[in-house]
Amino acid sequence: MSSHSFYEADARERIHGLLDPGSFSEFVGPARRIISPHLAQLDQPGAFDDGIVVGAGSLNGRSVLIAAQQGQFMGGGVGEVHGAKLTGLLEHAVAVRPEAVLLLLDSGGVRLHEANAGLIAISEIMRAVLATRAAGIPVFALIGSGNGAFGGMGIVARCCTALVMSEEGRLSLSGPEVIETVRGVEEFDSRDRALVWRVTGGKHRYLIGDAVQLVPDSIEAFGDAATALIAAHVEPQDPLDAIDQAHARLAARITTYGGCRDGQEVWRLQGIADAEQLPLLETADFLDAVKDRSLPWN
Repeated sequence: MSSHSFYEADARERIHGLLDPGSFSEFVGPARRIISPHLAQLDQPGAFDDGIVVGAGSLNGRSVLIAAQQGQFMGGGVGEVHGAKLTGLLEHAVAVRPEAVLLLLDSGGVRLHEANAGLIAISEIMRAVLATRAAGIPVFALIGSGNGAFGGMGIVARCCTALVMSEEGRLSLSGPEVIETVRGVEEFDSRDRALVWRVTGGKHRYLIGDAVQLVPDSIEAFGDAATALIAAHVEPQDPLDAIDQAHARLAARITTYGGCRDGQEVWRLQGIADAEQLPLLETADFLDAVKDRSLPWN
């Protein structure tokens, strides 16, 4: 079977490659020409989809709602219309009850050109994600893009039921350049690309339990992972117990890894003696190397 890069694809290519052929129906598409009301005032170009594609379709026969951010437009930044489309999709999920909502994230966070509107949008998206989950509909985030999921969208990602990442994907609250600007290069050198991926990349996020699956850079691999998560999803009997368990895991992680300044230090504390070699391994070899380890979510 041929493989298509998730990283290199744009938003629509990811959706059409992921879903069953001919099943996708777009909501509020470019023909509607609903664009940001703010960008023109700042002499910035707009986009007829405002950098996000949303709609409904099927994944291996399972009904899903799906959103894919267009990272090539303003770094996938969230503005008023962009955020409203994503919030509306999640609210629609509660009404029509698909088997899952899939979020294909590709964003550096809030669009600075309309920061206040973007920040409000992020809060509305977070609330909508949690409301969708409370209604018994899982929300899965897929991260394998050039921008990854940073800023407000990094928070949204961690509000989801589960994350799937590739090695190329990145997840964090503050971006490397932001950390360096605020805290200095001694704190974080954004030009050290190996360091950036050891801290924010898919392999590290998998090893510390933020991502439940690590897949190769393939649209098909992401689709298989999402299908398996939908099939295996079971809502916890007591959501409050689930929250308590998550808090306990996070507290233990801070206690154990709070003094670490690099991914390799974290991995060594997990008993991985050859930590320096992990970033060099292909995804399949990496998963084989760590499969017998006692990872944090086990």
